[in-house]
Amino acid sequence: MTTIGTTPPTTTPAAAPAPAHRTAPTQAAMRLREVAFGAARAAALRAAARLGVADALGERPASLGELASAVDAEPDPLRRLLRALACCGIFTETDDGRFTHTAMSRLLREDAPGSLRNICLWCTEPWTWEAWPRLDRAVRSGGVIFNDIFGKDFFRYLHEDAPESAEVFDRAMTTSSRQSAADVADFLDLDGIKEVVDIGGGQGHVLASLLEKHPALRGTLLDLPQVVANADPRLRDGGPLASRATLLPGDCRQEIPVQADLHIIKNILEWNDESTRRTLANVVAAARPGARVVVIENLVDNSPSHFTTAMDLFLLLNVGGRKHTTDSMVARMTEAGLNVTDIRPVNGYLHAFDSTVPGA
Repeated sequence: MTTIGTTPPTTTPAAAPAPAHRTAPTQAAMRLREVAFGAARAAALRAAARLGVADALGERPASLGELASAVDAEPDPLRRLLRALACCGIFTETDDGRFTHTAMSRLLREDAPGSLRNICLWCTEPWTWEAWPRLDRAVRSGGVIFNDIFGKDFFRYLHEDAPESAEVFDRAMTTSSRQSAADVADFLDLDGIKEVVDIGGGQGHVLASLLEKHPALRGTLLDLPQVVANADPRLRDGGPLASRATLLPGDCRQEIPVQADLHIIKNILEWNDESTRRTLANVVAAARPGARVVVIENLVDNSPSHFTTAMDLFLLLNVGGRKHTTDSMVARMTEAGLNVTDIRPVNGYLHAFDSTVPGA
């Protein structure tokens, strides 16, 4: 094994090293131990979410006995779980041994505005514990480790072998999309836009938010058949926006059989480079000259959160994908033939790349 940055040996004998416990900075050592036990934190978070502790805890402090009874758990292990979570700001123990909410623990409630319960469950699903320990193999090979572990690709495994996990995935993606849809609708300037298509737009929360905000706008949702079949009720037959919405089943990696003034591509250019290239090429092939294309992604170089870099590694393991940097996203769009005209933040974690199809 090669060690980078070592100094070649010299003939001068080195001084005897000081004992490790004296040379290691206390803060660095403690921090490294905490990182090494990151799996314990994730497991504790998952346990609390599955037990429904946050939902059981109301606005007043609750005793351990009350919580244990509400979530059908043994009091002593529950106290140990809550103590571990309290160390990282999730729940607080009072001086008299009762527990109260914190800002983070409230986000584990199913009914909380901006709830992250499903996201926390998704990031800690059982199969993740099989994949993470093999990250070194993914780094060495650059290949998709998930297929080697489970014998099939990620989405096939979810829907064939782990239907409960697939449901968690769908709920987590729905939660994430709903929370960002309003921000996207507020951000986008639709001056002169009459028709919009949301490419790979999931259940269509962004499209629905845009149609609600712009009464003269018409829109199309393009996604896989099983996805658009469960589109936002506002867009489906009988919904208040159905008369201005078209639900179009299809795969944007194969073909984009629709034209519009504005094409939106949000958080789907991360599965792998080949998928990204095919999708962008299909947009350019289908769009009218001069049409506007807005790509919206969260980036590894413009996010203050460890979450984005962790998701980048998650994608490497599962589908061979990546979270983009600003430069890599611009490069993919330019390579496809798009003229990138502007890059701006949508909110604290999403950036929009505005571009046009050449030839106007």
